Amino acid sequence: MSGHATGWPASLVLAGAGKMGGAMLRGWLALGMPANAITIVDPFVSEDMKALSAEHGFDINPRNPRKPEVLVLAIKPQMLDEASADIAPLIGPETMVISILAGKTIADLAARLPATAIVRAMPNTPAAVGRGITGAAASAATNQAQQELAGRLLGAIGQVVWLDDEDLIDAVTAVSGSGPAYVFYLAEAMAKAGEEAGLPANLAMQLARATVEGAGELMFRDTETAADQLRINVTSPGGTTAAALDVLMAADGLAPLMRRAIMAARDRARELSG
Repeated sequence: MSGHATGWPASLVLAGAGKMGGAMLRGWLALGMPANAITIVDPFVSEDMKALSAEHGFDINPRNPRKPEVLVLAIKPQMLDEASADIAPLIGPETMVISILAGKTIADLAARLPATAIVRAMPNTPAAVGRGITGAAASAATNQAQQELAGRLLGAIGQVVWLDDEDLIDAVTAVSGSGPAYVFYLAEAMAKAGEEAGLPANLAMQLARATVEGAGELMFRDTETAADQLRINVTSPGGTTAAALDVLMAADGLAPLMRRAIMAARDRARELSG
């Protein structure tokens, strides 16, 4: 078990150091996790990761990796069956597994890996800039200290919310896991409409991107003001914003469209989870 005054695990194996695994690793290093506690296991390790290893001194693909306190599973979900034979020997009786594999349940992982302390997590892509949010659920065998440690490791890429019911991860996937794509598409649609209103394409996109970024930052910083109140604050009665919101908030406007989109994503997540 972890005895570190720093609160970091004594040893950690990261299986899969792609975009999300790499973002987590950079987050741990930036927060001061000792590099000599980290081992990367990845048959397709990138040149960037090799350079990061040379800079910080963590191991990549050692011949006999130790059984770690924590194993973070960040491979592609479709690789789990193939990779589990190589990953299973890395897991000791005290090893906690943290999985960010979309669609793979705690039961899926327990059936393939000799672990009982398992945390299933769903991060999202803003993790790449330390502004992600992760929904997580823990197996019954995961103790409080392990859950706190998992929270610290996942917190290196943004906020963490714990779910009492693992089934809620499908809804988390629909809202925040897939959600960045919705926001990017909103910027696309705003820019396209701006073009049709007469703006040059590059200016319309600049305005849309900056507006989405700025509004998001305002909402992030002003946590005491609800989203609907922030909307009301910028809406003058009878003004331009109100005219636009009359369209967006109509009976066939954005809310029912977003509801259908979220439910479609949630249902697809359920299908993928089997």
